[in-house]
Amino acid sequence: MRSNVAVVILAGGEGKRIGGAKPLKWCGSERLIDRAVNFARLWSDMIAIAVRDCSQVSDVSADLIRDENVPGPLGGLIAGMKLALSHNRQFVLAIPADMPFLPDDLLDRLHRAIGDRECALAKSGGHIHPVCSLWRVSAIERAQSYAASGRRSLKGLAASLNFVAVKWRAKPLDPFFNINTSEDLAEALRHGS
Repeated sequence: MRSNVAVVILAGGEGKRIGGAKPLKWCGSERLIDRAVNFARLWSDMIAIAVRDCSQVSDVSADLIRDENVPGPLGGLIAGMKLALSHNRQFVLAIPADMPFLPDDLLDRLHRAIGDRECALAKSGGHIHPVCSLWRVSAIERAQSYAASGRRSLKGLAASLNFVAVKWRAKPLDPFFNINTSEDLAEALRHGS
């Protein structure tokens, strides 16, 4: 499976609620972006970090790709799909730069669940996490058409592709806990990040 998937780390947000440069924030002994790259290495030998501007991430051991001209994580997903397509990969695994507790079995469980669908999304605590998702590269034209129509929601795109949700337990700690504020970062540190 590793040779059939590209991992795209979605890191193009501004991170205003945490003072900017969120991927470069330290969470314990490593930056959030480095932690995301380490997770990505579990799942593929092709890893790219999708950014709005290459100055958003520095000194990292993965290739940077520019978001497509679409606001939000959809731009990063489409850029990742293009990269995967150019390397004959069938899937893109999207993960964000701000979830420090991702489960090791993320790719395996999403891949088992996807079946003949176009995408599989993680779910925990009653919430769907579209930024933690597996997408067939064959959906790229539909993703581009969706974006061209002015829509931006990954969840909306997934719904248009008839996605499957894959549930994880959210206790004692939600594996999809994400960091948006300094308080979230402090909570992650309390949980041993």
